[in-house]
Amino acid sequence: MSRARVPNVLQTTEGPVTAERYRLLVESVTDYAIYMLDPQGTVISWNPGARRFKGYEDHEIIGQSFSRFYTEEDRAAGLPERALRMAAEEGRFEKEGWRVRKDGTRFWAHVVIDPILNPATGRVLGYAKVTRDLTERRQADEALRRSEEKFRVLVQGVTDYAIYMLDADGIVTNWNLGAERIKGYAPDEIIGQHFSLFYTPEDRERGEPQKALQAAIDNGSLEKEGWRVRKNGEIFWASVVIDPIHDDAGEVIGFAKVTRDLTERRKVQAELDAAREALFQSQKIEALGQLTGGVAHDFNNLLTAVMGSLELVRRQISDDRQLGLIDNAIKGASRGISLTQRMLSFARKQELELQPVAVDVLVAEMGDLLQRSLGPLIRIETDFPADLAMAAADPNQLETAVLNLAVNARDAMPEGGVLRVGARNESIAPGHRSGLLDGDYIRLSVADTGSGMDAKTLAQATEPFFTTKGVGKGTGLGLSMVHGMAEQLGGRLALDSRLGKGTTVEIWLPAAGSAAAAEPVQLPVEPKAEVELTARPLTVLAVDDDALVLMNTTALLEDLGHRVIEASSAREALALLEGDDAVDLLITDHAMPQMTGAQLIAEVGQRWPKLPVILATGYADLPAGAGVGVLRLNKPFWQADLEKAVAAAMVRRATAAAA
Repeated sequence: MSRARVPNVLQTTEGPVTAERYRLLVESVTDYAIYMLDPQGTVISWNPGARRFKGYEDHEIIGQSFSRFYTEEDRAAGLPERALRMAAEEGRFEKEGWRVRKDGTRFWAHVVIDPILNPATGRVLGYAKVTRDLTERRQADEALRRSEEKFRVLVQGVTDYAIYMLDADGIVTNWNLGAERIKGYAPDEIIGQHFSLFYTPEDRERGEPQKALQAAIDNGSLEKEGWRVRKNGEIFWASVVIDPIHDDAGEVIGFAKVTRDLTERRKVQAELDAAREALFQSQKIEALGQLTGGVAHDFNNLLTAVMGSLELVRRQISDDRQLGLIDNAIKGASRGISLTQRMLSFARKQELELQPVAVDVLVAEMGDLLQRSLGPLIRIETDFPADLAMAAADPNQLETAVLNLAVNARDAMPEGGVLRVGARNESIAPGHRSGLLDGDYIRLSVADTGSGMDAKTLAQATEPFFTTKGVGKGTGLGLSMVHGMAEQLGGRLALDSRLGKGTTVEIWLPAAGSAAAAEPVQLPVEPKAEVELTARPLTVLAVDDDALVLMNTTALLEDLGHRVIEASSAREALALLEGDDAVDLLITDHAMPQMTGAQLIAEVGQRWPKLPVILATGYADLPAGAGVGVLRLNKPFWQADLEKAVAAAMVRRATAAAA
């Protein structure tokens, strides 16, 4: 058996190495199988490294063909012979592949075969073969490959997120299904393109794509939300995360980018915010209404005392100058009455007389009044369909509301413009954005081409006493009154305005056919024209917890010639009635502590059913059933109003007795 010729001396940096020392060097290597083959591939030497991971002892393998290290498939394919031939022809053979140990197990090997040549003839004397066991590395590489493949499949299968890579310049290098679904581009349409395509033109002009990449580099990551653009030009609200990718040297070689479409979530959040804001505004307006209603009620009591006293004093004055002062005070009180009515209307405590109203006819009949109020610089346009349904409303209050809106529009168009008044039939389904109950409505709109309002002004427009007009030019109760009227009728007031674009005010009113739930408020009953007012002095029991109002009512009644018994509470009134059967009439306030006027009336109705009663109050929202069939006297009242109410009560008593 021939052996490969080993040089007698090897030259190294430390001097010559003898053949013996070379042999010792090879014999000490255990991580590599280093052995020699003769020209036919027979093993002629064997080192400890070969013994360690191939499993053969020297005597078991020396003299055997090296082909036994190959798998049966490789031997059948002639791979061992081909390896030697390539080493001889090309001067070297290097390859990785499966090899077989003595026990039959396989391992992944890195193989290098070098031919050993005769220096004189160039004939192949044998081969030097070095094999390294790379099984663990291959297993690690394979595990990494499988992990990467699983990750790739996972990323490709994600459809809710756009997950893709960019190179260092922002060029798209890969593309998953989520990116295709969200952004609309197929992989062949976008790979190789710059990711700035996904930004709006405005953002591109501001350099936002480049700023995003730089921010990701500077901060280690970028997370941001903003508008992005799909392939079809549609914009969507996106959550974007950009992470820089570094090489081993720390240089940025690209970016990983994740985008999520949050358009629906943003829409839901906007709707939730709008609902919260609407609830907040509703609660604020409700609180303001409660406050305003209470103030108006107290103010009504004060005006009742002021008006009655002024009336009585005026009759005793003959001096013209003093009469002028008193008349001026009476005018001031009258303006106060108008103010309290508006406050009560905002607080939804104003008395309304519901009836079917043809809105188009009402506006047409107001035509001359509106034009005189607006002046020649403003043109009025109307738009009413022929099939417009009738609204359930108080015609007087609705007319006042339209006039208020028209005057507001006039003030917003000092240089002139157009006022458009129109109406439409509307059907509301459950869950409508307006918050109205489902049913049929009339949507009355009053629109101008004036200066409009900004968002802050628009948010405050319906609050009482808020006005954009100069000092002394407005009370700030016009829109508040319209708002209160619409709410009290079961409708809504809607405002839409932008600076320089004008204002549109919509009053939603229940259609007459769908307003059955709205109960008309009982109004004072006027005496019939042919019945004369009673001239007989009466004994009247007056009940009010406000001393000023009680004194005023007493003075007015006594001035009319009646005898008055005063009571400052309902309990006191009942005690007086039990001790005096000569009372002809009961006049009572409603809002009193411990026992209200309505409760007093109910008690009197059971115990003294023939005693006529007048309920004097400024409130319209009495408890259900309270005051039904009872004469109402609205506060504040003049003496003439009181006189008519007394006469009506006595006429009703006489009619009941005759029956």
